[in-house]
Amino acid sequence: MSVENVLKTIQENNIEWVDFRFVDLSGRAHHISLPASEVDAETFVNGVAFDGSSIPGYRGIEESDMVMLPDPEAVFIDPFTQHPTLNILCDIATPDGEKYDRDPRGIAKKAEAFLQSAGVGTAAFFAPESEFFIFDDVRYESGMNSSSFFVDSEEAAWNTNRKEEGGNLGFKVGVKGGYVPVAPVDTQQDIRSEMCRLIEEAGLRIERHHHEVATAGQAEINFRFDTLKKTADNLLVYKYIVHNTARQYGKV
Repeated sequence: MSVENVLKTIQENNIEWVDFRFVDLSGRAHHISLPASEVDAETFVNGVAFDGSSIPGYRGIEESDMVMLPDPEAVFIDPFTQHPTLNILCDIATPDGEKYDRDPRGIAKKAEAFLQSAGVGTAAFFAPESEFFIFDDVRYESGMNSSSFFVDSEEAAWNTNRKEEGGNLGFKVGVKGGYVPVAPVDTQQDIRSEMCRLIEEAGLRIERHHHEVATAGQAEINFRFDTLKKTADNLLVYKYIVHNTARQYGKV
């Protein structure tokens, strides 16, 4: 998508906010939102400033000024916001225009460029097997005198005596017994299907989804392979949609 097409998308979809996003060294996304009326072709040249010293592993306070440079090819409409919002992934640069050497997207671009320049190959394709758990409850604590963690799922093997369902409905997933069972053992068909629908609307190609081996809600959704940078971008979109969909379903 070109800059012109991004601006056209904003207009045609009555977008109110444009959300500029980047990823830190741990793979966590961060964002700053601008009113759509403040976004034009110059925004894609000048970028959006932010404080790099507040991002772990980025820069010190004495050189904190940094810039997000939006990538017009990494755009999707947010399916969760109350106000119509367009999300754009960005590269990171310093105020003098130099690409930041700790930017994960920038590192991926360098790796792809090296692949071609070294003559190893013209392209490399990646397809992560992305798996996750869908929990009903997650609690943890790390204090001065104690530490603890607790996870729970209504379908977990340890809940065969569970009463909260108004009488145990049974069909719990046994330990290591969760690989591709049908309902009612697999209780999460609909939530995974909804995740897939939203992921596809964001531009990814879904190949399949299913329950995975573990008890307590292990899930797998696979999307189509692509180049290193594009697959990394897709994984950020995937994680954002999976976590927010789970939240809307009252899950963790």
